[in-house]
Amino acid sequence: MGGDPVQAGLVASLNRPGGNITGISSMNRELSSKRLGLLHELMPKAERFAVLVINTSFRELLVQDVQAGASTIGRQIEVFYASTNRDIAAAFASIVQKGIEALVLTPGPLFNNNRVQLATLAARHLLPTIYSSREFAEAGGLMSYGPSITEEFRQTGIYSGRVLKGEKPADLPVMRAIKFEFIINLQTARALGLEIPPTLLARADEVIE
Repeated sequence: MGGDPVQAGLVASLNRPGGNITGISSMNRELSSKRLGLLHELMPKAERFAVLVINTSFRELLVQDVQAGASTIGRQIEVFYASTNRDIAAAFASIVQKGIEALVLTPGPLFNNNRVQLATLAARHLLPTIYSSREFAEAGGLMSYGPSITEEFRQTGIYSGRVLKGEKPADLPVMRAIKFEFIINLQTARALGLEIPPTLLARADEVIE
């Protein structure tokens, strides 16, 4: 469910994996620039954006994607990294100290496991932040945009059943996520003193009152 499985060397191609691995590519990494665009729509006058990235082997690809998105909207974006739970609070302290106006949070297990802490820190520092899945918005995050994890698990179950019935992973194409969700937490927006533009509200798949 991570990044591009071909780029990571896990499969030969999406259509013909060719080995003993198949599954679903969430395309979550590629959505970082889209998240930045949504954040810019919310705060068009903001000049200082940042991205918080988990310090893994995929970090440079994530940074490239979000920097490309920053170029599209004509903004610079500062990059911060976290490797452990302790790094998260330190990163937020640096982000606030540098006067960052809005934050993009990239996907990854470290952040998923600490989504309440992340939402709490963003609220405490009055920092508008967009996240990678609905679970963050449900935990108090301002906005999230990403693939439906529930749908991915459902598709994973279907594939597991097919393999258990004798089909070979090498013959099962790697699927790409097809259902994406844009969630807005209005409670958090009010707490941050933000007014969500009607255009964003109209595009949201769910608004948390």
